[in-house]
Amino acid sequence: MSEDVPRDDLPLSDHTTPAGVSDATVGALGQLSEALETADRARGHLYAFHQLTGSADIKLAEAVSSLRVAGHAAIADRIDKELVGRNVLAGRWTFQIVEDYDDNYWSLFRDLERAARDELVGGRRHLYEARLKQAERTRGEAGHEATPDEL
Repeated sequence: MSEDVPRDDLPLSDHTTPAGVSDATVGALGQLSEALETADRARGHLYAFHQLTGSADIKLAEAVSSLRVAGHAAIADRIDKELVGRNVLAGRWTFQIVEDYDDNYWSLFRDLERAARDELVGGRRHLYEARLKQAERTRGEAGHEATPDEL
């Protein structure tokens, strides 16, 4: 950063690259962070799958009840026996899939991403994006401030 830039027009220290850290390292950590963000999105979709499947099963049970009331006990019994409460994967309901993903993939992904940031840049996050913000914003223009008004 240039010496003539006012101090209040600079990012917070959490968003500045520590001395001696290369552009390649910042870029690599940016890629690692982006990969984690993609895994976070996948996790969100997995939770949506979990909730939608659970809702479908509840609605299915309601439909079974309605079929019985409508006089179609044989069809209701078959659906109830074969599909209501069925595993979505061998031996698993969706909550078990979510737990396995969280415990065996997503948590490790988060831990390793954090460990890499801790070791390489003192735990600082989003350094690549912070650099982009500094390069792309218009200094002195409303809505382009370096930091929030209230810290």
